Amino acid sequence: MIAIIDYGVGNLFSLKSSFCAIGQEAKVTDDADEIRKADKIILPGVGAFEDAVKKLRNTGLDLVLKEEAEKGKPVMGICLGMQMLFERSFEYGCHEGLGLIKGDIIPFEGEIDSSLKIPHIGWNALEIKEDLPIFKYIKNGDHVYFVHSYFAEVTEETIAKCEYGTVFTAAVGKDNIYGCQFHPEKSGQVGLNILKGFCELGG
Repeated sequence: MIAIIDYGVGNLFSLKSSFCAIGQEAKVTDDADEIRKADKIILPGVGAFEDAVKKLRNTGLDLVLKEEAEKGKPVMGICLGMQMLFERSFEYGCHEGLGLIKGDIIPFEGEIDSSLKIPHIGWNALEIKEDLPIFKYIKNGDHVYFVHSYFAEVTEETIAKCEYGTVFTAAVGKDNIYGCQFHPEKSGQVGLNILKGFCELGG
């Protein structure tokens, strides 16, 4: 079973529908015991970083997520959920993330040409590390859907990148912890294939 953490933020039911579409049982839950029993965990997120992190911490599910990640359970953060996996975000100040992935989240503003619109909204081609199991059902150059004003710079833990005025991290991976800046649940068959690859990961 895939546990989709419900802490009051995120595209929860469209995510659940995406897992159902690939034949996977998924449950939207704020129950710590159900999350612990799950085979894999999804951390969704939309909106402002500071607000989302506070909501997650207020539920205590941040600690459950970290505990399960440390045990080796596969975890995937999506959009803002991916950003929350990092150490810090500079969205309207400096805010501490979960620290499961090294690095910072920074704004597009000041990093890209002023002619480009912010937020970055639309379809972009992925440049991927093709030997990774999570990407076994997609190929380099496949397109996915983004909606974001902040991004993670490319680091050694970047497993897919894109370009929008600057090169940025589209997906990140470290051991059993993964994140997608894009929305797989809004990315058609490519997104479903990425979720399928995640579901087949060991843990």
